[in-house]
Amino acid sequence: MITHSSSIEKLADNFISAGPFKVEDSPKRVRILQDGKYIVDTTRAKYVWEHPYYPQYYVPRSDVTADFVQAHDHSKSIMICTFRTATREVPDVLVFTDGPLAGLVRFNFKAMDAWFEEDQRIYVHPVDPYKRVDIRPSSRRVKVVVDGVTVAETSNATFLFETMLRTRYYLPATCVDPKLLSESSTVTSCPYKGDASYCNLTVNGKEHKDLIWYYKFPIPESAAIAGRLCFYNEKVDIWIDGVKE
Repeated sequence: MITHSSSIEKLADNFISAGPFKVEDSPKRVRILQDGKYIVDTTRAKYVWEHPYYPQYYVPRSDVTADFVQAHDHSKSIMICTFRTATREVPDVLVFTDGPLAGLVRFNFKAMDAWFEEDQRIYVHPVDPYKRVDIRPSSRRVKVVVDGVTVAETSNATFLFETMLRTRYYLPATCVDPKLLSESSTVTSCPYKGDASYCNLTVNGKEHKDLIWYYKFPIPESAAIAGRLCFYNEKVDIWIDGVKE
């Protein structure tokens, strides 16, 4: 018997006590790929904010082709289910039978093989329709200092402005001495930019792990930052046109 995670039980409890933070229609075609088969293909997905930060996709039960093989009634309005594919069983699926989300299904984004909006794959979670990422070239002078040593300086930076987050400065890779850098095995994913690789930086004999990240192959909307290096503002000193950030 497959057991369900405590986090999905907690999410169901939160819906019972408080409901979703916000729900809106999505205009996009949404598909979910699992084991080589689209188990969802819908133009009726909902954006559901489970918290204030970003939404998840919830899809109509009638547009789901997966077989639910195990379910228990968590409440009068929510079932926690397991569904079966050709090769495995996947738990932690919420099926809503009553209330504001009645008729909808929530799949764990990370448990699925792939999600698509229209014909483009998306990663991590759906992007927030109210959040922007603006990328602009800038001739303002950017200087980065680590432990009192200037490690990068350029008037050819690319500024990335992301709603509610601090500005990030993507610098040409050639403005950092390569002898200071070593590749890290760390990789993170961002729904707005893609998969980020990391570098360590060594200054005065001290290695600062994962201090720099870069995107080898960002998603098309963020192509302008490809191959550029970005320092953690929070861990270095940055001057913009002589003014410390």
